[in-house]
Amino acid sequence: MFNLLKTSSTARRGTLKTAHGDIQTPFFMTVGTVGAIKGLVPDEIRELGGQVILSNTYHLHLRPGEDLVEKAGGLHKFMNWDGPILTDSGGYQIFSLTGIRKIKDDGVEFKSHIDGKKIFLTPEKCIEIQQKLGVDIMMCLDECPAHTADRRYIEKSLELTTEWARRCQTFASRKRNGRIFAPQTNGVKPHLFGIVQGGMHPDLREKSAKQLIEIGFDGYAIGGLSVGESNKLMYEMLDTTIPHLPKDKPRYLMGVGTPENILEAVERGIDMFDCVLPTRNARHGYIFTSQGIVRLKKSEFKDDFTPLDPECDCYVCKNYTKAYLHHLFRAGEILSHRLNTYHNIAFYLNLMKNIRKAIEEDKFAEFKDEFLRKYVS
Repeated sequence: MFNLLKTSSTARRGTLKTAHGDIQTPFFMTVGTVGAIKGLVPDEIRELGGQVILSNTYHLHLRPGEDLVEKAGGLHKFMNWDGPILTDSGGYQIFSLTGIRKIKDDGVEFKSHIDGKKIFLTPEKCIEIQQKLGVDIMMCLDECPAHTADRRYIEKSLELTTEWARRCQTFASRKRNGRIFAPQTNGVKPHLFGIVQGGMHPDLREKSAKQLIEIGFDGYAIGGLSVGESNKLMYEMLDTTIPHLPKDKPRYLMGVGTPENILEAVERGIDMFDCVLPTRNARHGYIFTSQGIVRLKKSEFKDDFTPLDPECDCYVCKNYTKAYLHHLFRAGEILSHRLNTYHNIAFYLNLMKNIRKAIEEDKFAEFKDEFLRKYVS
């Protein structure tokens, strides 16, 4: 399923096979939590070079429900996207929705943020939902603890995450009449990834990685980072975790991040990324460019008739000026959200394209240094 094609020092270039096509790594997943990228349609994501869309198990379970999506022919058909889809398990919601959830040994009880209805998400239910959605990459249910949690709590949380991972794998590999029962698309079953946790403790990170490898997964994610800790600490945890992950399986850094974060992680051997920053920040007029961040609300752009990014050839940069985009943002126009989102996604996907090219040419270190020299966050 994963073919490592080239390395540039420890940066990796490969392909990840799925039922809906091969994915070129390293790659960034555009976030479509409820089966939609805010402000854009799937054809625009494809036009920009997007390979994968990320959706969320918890949110799609609440609405419209996995049974309805399955009846519609699966999430791909429902949202009109023919490329690969990865679904997060709902583990991040255990972290972000602390006020409306209760963790138990056998799963998590949520009080729906929509209507207050109680739902209970077990490892088995998590996999069943993702199978009904018909996605290409499924994530195990895990607990994502706060980075400030004490060691005793992290140790208990890690035990739970490992047990849940084992239950997810058992359910995904269940058999009927001696054969593995798992939905397939184009003859390929969905991949299942385990998630390394362990807080900010190197020994627990190592322990988590080894336990997951013993269970055996198609890929390995690193969770519990970019949750408030410093970049320095995040990189330390990557440095202590990655050496314990298999070289022949894809590595996914969940919820990360800024362009700087991505470059640092690729340099350490990460293959997969997702983050809400390009879409969320776009709605707040916070624009990514090769020279750094442009904050459109600033009055300095009122009469700036230059494009957002002279090095970008996306539709927005070829057709609109900062002055116009500043005007749309200050006027609260819906078009502002669309154009800003379009550009930010273009920026991220082009960054990943250039990263892949640099690794192929064994020039990643030079590319990273040159990018960061110009980029001012």
